[in-house]
Amino acid sequence: MDGSNESVVYEFVLLGLGNSQEIQVLLFLFFSVFFVASMLGNLLIVLTVITDTRLHSPMYILLANLSIIDTCVCSIATPKMISDLFKNRKVISWNGCITQIFFIHTALGTEMVLLIVMAFDRFIAICKPLHYLTIMSLRRCFWLLMVSWIIGIIHSLMQLAFVINLPFCGPNKVDSFYCDLPRFIKLACMDTYRLEFMVTANSGFISMGTFFILMVSYTFILVTVRKHSSGGSSKALSTLSAHITVVIFFFGPCIIVYVWPFPTLPIDKFLAIFYALITPVMNPVIYTFRNKEMKVAMRKLFSNIMGSRKFS
Repeated sequence: MDGSNESVVYEFVLLGLGNSQEIQVLLFLFFSVFFVASMLGNLLIVLTVITDTRLHSPMYILLANLSIIDTCVCSIATPKMISDLFKNRKVISWNGCITQIFFIHTALGTEMVLLIVMAFDRFIAICKPLHYLTIMSLRRCFWLLMVSWIIGIIHSLMQLAFVINLPFCGPNKVDSFYCDLPRFIKLACMDTYRLEFMVTANSGFISMGTFFILMVSYTFILVTVRKHSSGGSSKALSTLSAHITVVIFFFGPCIIVYVWPFPTLPIDKFLAIFYALITPVMNPVIYTFRNKEMKVAMRKLFSNIMGSRKFS
């Protein structure tokens, strides 16, 4: 920290998820398996979309970007969490805390906007199929992706503006495995009631509002699908159910953590694990296992890789 900040705390102690050696071993195996599965699954989706020209459509480009965000989410805190499991003293610097907060909320804000864009894409594809290529052109898709990332960064910078100049003079123990605003703000040496309300309004209410908008949108699309008896309705319903499942997995923990974050609850740590580790694994499973085009493209990718190895 610079000299203008009156804080005397330069690092924070992460209390993690427990001190039992047996539990640490189980957590290490659990986190490692989910981390590797998340990274491989999401990177596989990105590679499949890039290499298969048949998937160069807005729906799959948006899906690939969701996988990129999930890869980022999984990489923010999980590697340090795994490496800290067998350390007696788990510490993170002030700069490290601020960096985690920035990237967490950048990914959080970007994914919220991206899920809205994906809902809009499905709305146009199902309700206005004849105008889909005109409305959701590749150029417009890329612009919407750019807007998603810009909004995510702005949202994160707004969060940092709340805490960047907070004075920290002790205690410095964070009852979690990573730094996030609710527990971080509680350590400040000042009355943080207004800041707590601002965080709740910024992250919590935005999460609730976005979730409500998405649920209303998907309900409207489902009602529209039910009015059609065409053969493509079952495919549309399968795609929508996958989207709705991802939305629930993403927003459920976010709403609980950020709408009622003060005082923090022990369950917050497990919800954070769900958001940071389990949800990034579930997204590839949900989208690939229920999407015929993705499964065909992945088989083709694997066959090409195996074929190239035979000739090498």
